[in-house]
Amino acid sequence: MKFPRLFAPLSLGKLSLPNRIVMGAMHTAIDHLDRPYERIRAFYRARADGEVGMIITGGVSPNAQGRFDSHSPSMTSEMDSEWHRAIVDSVQGTSTRICLQLLHAGRYAEFADCVAPSALRARINRYTPRALSTQEVWQTIDDYARSTEIARDFGYHAVEVMGSEGYLINEFTAPATNHRSDEFGGDLEGRMRFPIEILKAIRQRVGADFPVIYRISAVDLVENGMPGDEVLELARRVEQAGASAINIGVGWHEATVPTIAHVVPRAGWHYAARAVRTAVTVPVIASNRINDPQVAEDLLAAGDADLVALARPMLADPDFARKSRLDQVGQINTCIACNQACLDGYFTTRSVSCLVNPKACREIEFTTGRVPRPLRLAVVGGGAAGMAFAGEAAERGHVVRLFEAADRLGGQLLMAKEIPEKTEFNEMLRYFSQRLVDTGVDVRLQTLARAAELLSGEYDAIILATGVEPRRLEIPGIDHPKVLDYVDVLLRKRAVGRRVAIIGAGGIGFDVAEYLLAGGSGKAPTLEGFATEYGLDLAMERPGGITGARQGHAPQREVTLLQRKSDSFGKGLGATTGWILRDRLQRLGMRTLGGVNYQRIDDDGLHLSVAGQPQLLAVDTIVICAGQDSQRGLAGELAAASPAIPVHLIGGADVASELDAKRAIAQAVRLAASL
Repeated sequence: MKFPRLFAPLSLGKLSLPNRIVMGAMHTAIDHLDRPYERIRAFYRARADGEVGMIITGGVSPNAQGRFDSHSPSMTSEMDSEWHRAIVDSVQGTSTRICLQLLHAGRYAEFADCVAPSALRARINRYTPRALSTQEVWQTIDDYARSTEIARDFGYHAVEVMGSEGYLINEFTAPATNHRSDEFGGDLEGRMRFPIEILKAIRQRVGADFPVIYRISAVDLVENGMPGDEVLELARRVEQAGASAINIGVGWHEATVPTIAHVVPRAGWHYAARAVRTAVTVPVIASNRINDPQVAEDLLAAGDADLVALARPMLADPDFARKSRLDQVGQINTCIACNQACLDGYFTTRSVSCLVNPKACREIEFTTGRVPRPLRLAVVGGGAAGMAFAGEAAERGHVVRLFEAADRLGGQLLMAKEIPEKTEFNEMLRYFSQRLVDTGVDVRLQTLARAAELLSGEYDAIILATGVEPRRLEIPGIDHPKVLDYVDVLLRKRAVGRRVAIIGAGGIGFDVAEYLLAGGSGKAPTLEGFATEYGLDLAMERPGGITGARQGHAPQREVTLLQRKSDSFGKGLGATTGWILRDRLQRLGMRTLGGVNYQRIDDDGLHLSVAGQPQLLAVDTIVICAGQDSQRGLAGELAAASPAIPVHLIGGADVASELDAKRAIAQAVRLAASL
């Protein structure tokens, strides 16, 4: 076996796990959708069939006060019983174990009467919490114990007590949020009392054999968080109080250090797991940015942890464990840490899925198996949408031929992977390309599909995934040699001068700015560079595990980002990653200028006006990132020649307002499933 440590069995007390792969807890918001019980059962069942060793559910509160909002499930008596039965039933007949995460949201709860150790508002929540009384704290401790007992009686195999990510328990342990003067505050002993008493109360209720995992905040990443010596003492005390295993949590939701985005190196927090593992004898679970079986195997081999928790990678590919066991690594649909459909979805539309796997959390909406009558399908365009459609359609039994005018597949992905520290897009390109091979798609590279040839090919349908082209602006001098578009820069590698103006401040404009300022293509993040940039204390001696000193890259150019609107810059960037990019570019010295009217371009540079006042940007290069237009010429030709043959537009060929791989792939997969 290629990954012997990853697939060695392990026991948590009397609970046997078939392998060391844990599906980490995620907030899916499935409970907000229609048919929630059917959906959650199908969601977890797909991962259990994929042979994951244990599933930790999304957080469920031990009482009504701890819910995220009034609609979230809890574990109180018969409340939400149908929800829990659906979850427990989902793993029946498999080797996968199901673990309920008990999570009290604390001051992150989204309602006016939220509670916390102290009345201190989180910067990411509009509500100021009410401080729990001492009696209420003891009642909450009992709520945890009672909820664990109910969970066991429902049939859960284990419970995880969430003590990380800035939620209630973490708020008690950190000096930053615990200003109490009673027995649950003050010194370390007082701040640790809440989680210790929870574990002791749980053990009194369910005995010594029922597995209880404690998720510890190994690195708070906030000012006045716990220093490493306190974290390790808490870990020891948690073990003494009855924890069967300790899961490593990293960072609060309000921290200004990324914890799971693409800028974080793979397994970047292994040092925190290793520190905790040296302090305790119970199994330790490493988490965050582990998306590859070899990375997981190496963590275990190094002795940094005993198990690995993968959350978003289980959205990307429910068969991650099975494919790893069978050494089908090339067929794993790898999580690219983009957050666009998972965390961004949760924190905006409250609907979670996955960019590379739009079936995630939507399993019941897709039929399985092969179609009864295969169709002959022509796909024009080998970008994200074209590859996603072709692979899905061929897997369902259709006969698919894909035409790509370029000499390689990828389309816009070929540019995305060039952005510094977005190297995970290479995995996306690898997976979709490999799937075409595995499903037998007839790929024709360097082939320009023409209407007459398509119509004479006896196809049952034609799918146009012809993508987009950069929009041309009508500015005097737009043909000047110093003017490039984003394709020239990212794909054609045209020379760019020292002083640059970028016209267009959407996602493409920001990516090009980072590419030019950071100077380089597709550089994978390293722990050393990440620690330096974000001021991490890898020795875990400072409070919160941070030094407060940040040192970013030296800017390679002078870049000014321009937009016609007077709005703030970057409003359309990802909800959970946009702040990372804005912060980085600010530290790289990027200048922004809004409310711009473009006048002309000449040898002197870019002439413009702001609020009626003329300005000259004496730049060497002007990069146009002002949107794109769909390439639909072939659609018109096909419609005019033979309207009887169905023609479908997907991806950028359908909507070109902004490059959106999430929408393009979801549209492609749904179309393939509907034929």
